[in-house]
Amino acid sequence: MIKRPFFGCGKPKLAYAGIDGPEQGDIKDIPVSERAVLFVEAPPSAINDLSFQAGDKIKTGQNLRVSPFSKAAFTSTVTGAISNVAKKKGYLGKPLLSVSIDVTETDEFDEDFARAVQTEEPEETGRYLSELPGAADLNALIHPKTPLETIVVNGMDKDLLVTTQQMIVKSKADDLKEGIEYLKKITGNPKVVLVVPNYLSTEASKSGVEVLTVAPSYPNSLPEMIMKDVLKKVVPAGMDSMSLGVGFISAEGVASLKSAVTEGKPPVAKMVTVIGKDEKTQVVRVRVGTPIHSVLEALQIPMEQGDRLVMGGPMTGRSIYTEEMPILPDTDAIMVQGRDRIVLNGNDPCINCGECIRACPVRIPVNMLVRLLENSQYENAAREYDLLSCIECGLCSYVCEAKIPVFHYIMLGKYELSLMERAEESANG
Repeated sequence: MIKRPFFGCGKPKLAYAGIDGPEQGDIKDIPVSERAVLFVEAPPSAINDLSFQAGDKIKTGQNLRVSPFSKAAFTSTVTGAISNVAKKKGYLGKPLLSVSIDVTETDEFDEDFARAVQTEEPEETGRYLSELPGAADLNALIHPKTPLETIVVNGMDKDLLVTTQQMIVKSKADDLKEGIEYLKKITGNPKVVLVVPNYLSTEASKSGVEVLTVAPSYPNSLPEMIMKDVLKKVVPAGMDSMSLGVGFISAEGVASLKSAVTEGKPPVAKMVTVIGKDEKTQVVRVRVGTPIHSVLEALQIPMEQGDRLVMGGPMTGRSIYTEEMPILPDTDAIMVQGRDRIVLNGNDPCINCGECIRACPVRIPVNMLVRLLENSQYENAAREYDLLSCIECGLCSYVCEAKIPVFHYIMLGKYELSLMERAEESANG
């Protein structure tokens, strides 16, 4: 139940969706679509000199470098023929390569995949598992800048109404145990802990590692909150947990690792929580690269003029503008909002009610911060009002009485600040 405070009465009480008690319905399998789209992060220079082209055949599990002169690569989740290669821009202008594949009915698995993941050699393993379902950045754990002391397997979902990671803990506890053993081998044998909500502690104990429980109140599942509340470490502003020797991976990412190693085949399916217009949820198993419209059609969720489609949950999800967007390795949820349920942003200025400050888990003076961000004063926002301390939970936007898109201003501010820093580094050689 969601309870919103009146002025000064306290923080909003937001509880994560739980799956304690009986099974929360069956996991529905979505048929493989006739066309798959894979997004690859690659620098513009690599995109201009590709090592493959339309018409090339590709196997499931085959790893392709984007360019002979770049380390950027991707592992195919389907078998078929490449039909189109195009440049795209992702969130906040991130350069991407979109690879469209006409899918054949039967998978043909690339033999090099099994050999690579079973060698336990970090270079080979990281290349083939760089876009693992549930662990889109495994390479960061394999090649950390700061030696890892602890890896946190997060069995909690990062947003409201989402149950993807909880379903993994409940249904694949044995897979977690084997996946954790392999994870330790390829990351230098750090300590591994599993974080879950208290009602999943029994299932989590089957993993064979230390289990830490967290109260299922938002935003307790975010890495910065787990660092502070569970591991008793505070992440400095502008840095992440890796700088303190702590890495994070989702429970699904660990289960995918187990599947890759024991079966010698690429894990190609992603568990996704689909949130309908009535806020009812359905967990599905879908091939990475499947267009979202295929998922919605299988669940008979119609998209109508004025509806909103969101990748993620209600607090931190990102609106997308086409149903052709594919399921990505880190897509934990899809949400459809009916046009009659959408709360529009307001045009009114801040009324200084202080709700955002009370709601902020890291005590940022949000009311002052947003004034600078609205006026593009990004460096001052970081220096004077703790822009880089934000953990991106979205509570400020949720409680804002003036309906200011505070969260979006913060994300834009961080992005613009990173561009400034990059330009300065480039100018200084």
